[in-house]
Amino acid sequence: MTTPVCTSASNAATPRAQTLPYPSFSSYVRARQPVLLRTARSLTSNPCDAEDLLQTALTKTYVAWERIEDHRALDGYVRRALVNTRTSQWRKRKVDEFATDDLPEPEPCPSGSDPAEQQALHDAMWRAIMKLPARQRAMVVLRYYEDLSEAQTAEVLGVSIGTVKSAVSRALGKLREDPELAPAR
Repeated sequence: MTTPVCTSASNAATPRAQTLPYPSFSSYVRARQPVLLRTARSLTSNPCDAEDLLQTALTKTYVAWERIEDHRALDGYVRRALVNTRTSQWRKRKVDEFATDDLPEPEPCPSGSDPAEQQALHDAMWRAIMKLPARQRAMVVLRYYEDLSEAQTAEVLGVSIGTVKSAVSRALGKLREDPELAPAR
């Protein structure tokens, strides 16, 4: 014969404070969390999903805490909540994959450009920018990478608009002369 784990709310008023191995829900969670987390990990393939699953099962246990008659059987109650929750999640999952006869083709790169070449050009551009003096580098980054206007760049750096124009012009001239960027031209 098994011991009932959960009873109705009418039986919840019975005195049982002397027989509780765990005086509160938080003490139970602190004591049993590692064991319960191992159980949750056995039900999922992802450790993060296991933590979410355990959190959901513990929430359900907390809601029913006052109705649980035999606190010695709490692990079984939480395990059952873990399995039921995981089963519900599995049933509700959205299936994004469908069997087809034809395989979808990947999208071609625009204008035949190779992503590896684009990354190499991007890296070469940053190396060339890093060679610029700090002030010119800041102006080029604000002007072209942050897409600020000349007036906004001048305001951020606390200089005049003419200073921004001349410094950016000199910086672009140095970038045009950079030998590392010659293949891109």
